[in-house]
Amino acid sequence: MKSTRAIRIITSLSVGTVLISAFSWLGLGQVSGAIDRIDVFGTLKSRPDKPNKALNYLLVGADTREGLTKAQRKLLRVGSTATAAGSRSDTMLLVHISKSRDKATIISIPRDSLVTIPEHMSSLDKTRTVPAAQGKINAAFAWGGAPLLIQTIENESGVRIDHYIEIGFAGFAGMVDALGGIEVCTKRDINDPGSHLVLAAGVHTLDGVESLKYVRTRDFDGMGDLGRMQRQQQFMGAVLRKVTSTGVLLNPIKLVNFFNAAIATVKTDSELNQSDLLTLAKQMKNLSPSKMRTLTIPLGNANARVPGIGSVVTWDSVLAPELFNRLREDLPLIDEVTPSPSASSSTKATPTVIDKFKTRTADENPCGALK
Repeated sequence: MKSTRAIRIITSLSVGTVLISAFSWLGLGQVSGAIDRIDVFGTLKSRPDKPNKALNYLLVGADTREGLTKAQRKLLRVGSTATAAGSRSDTMLLVHISKSRDKATIISIPRDSLVTIPEHMSSLDKTRTVPAAQGKINAAFAWGGAPLLIQTIENESGVRIDHYIEIGFAGFAGMVDALGGIEVCTKRDINDPGSHLVLAAGVHTLDGVESLKYVRTRDFDGMGDLGRMQRQQQFMGAVLRKVTSTGVLLNPIKLVNFFNAAIATVKTDSELNQSDLLTLAKQMKNLSPSKMRTLTIPLGNANARVPGIGSVVTWDSVLAPELFNRLREDLPLIDEVTPSPSASSSTKATPTVIDKFKTRTADENPCGALK
């Protein structure tokens, strides 16, 4: 019975809710007490209103070495926790789940986004208050962790964050290895000195460490973080296809290994409990990859410069606020305009689809069907 319920839950997985659905396994009592919970909302003030029952999760990929073996650190060419102390946000995703639980949207937030970081206590001197100032959004995480990052995003967007999930390098790599690797397709050769990833153009099956290099690579195509976010979105689509494949769904060992790997270095907000996760997973049982859309916050200038801050990314002054308003009101991101039929035509007019936010569905693969 438990395995049947687990399969129903896992089939509801979507790109940005892989972890959320995986956590629902907690409701079945298999990995009780394994998740590290932190208070991320207790100090926040003047938060946005909650107009409906839609849910907004903030998912952060943290640049932390905790849990990595010495061999994995060597393959990644990263230092230990001692040589890389402090918090850094490598990836930020805003996951919006509709109030009807039948649609989800994942929004990539460029880590160099120019924002106003609210007033906060100094991380070095707890008696000193740092005034509000412009900075890159990943600085908010570095200076004040999840609470300051959440407050920054809420102030900039007006979107209330309901829950927070953070995963480190080891958890990500473990999830991929538990699935037996992930197939990706690159249209061009990759030789990135930053991530130390070398791949020839074509289809490859990547293990956990190689996958971590792939989603972190940013210095080979001249697109920087924008190219990296596109590859992250494509990779998550590949993970979704693998997780929802029969080979994983019908293999209890792979399922348990995947769940255990997913929570290896995960932190969540203290308000996210087992009952909520299980309820959410059941509500999302009809959420398919085609109903999950991914996009990047609409950008105004991807190569702006600000004195004292350096190279930054600015958001589109019209489209970004419109996107946030649609999230707040739980409105569709894709518009369909049906033209009035002509007097001489008896056929039904075909609606025109307008996708001003340049979204893509999770079941799309830019290189076609994987071999």
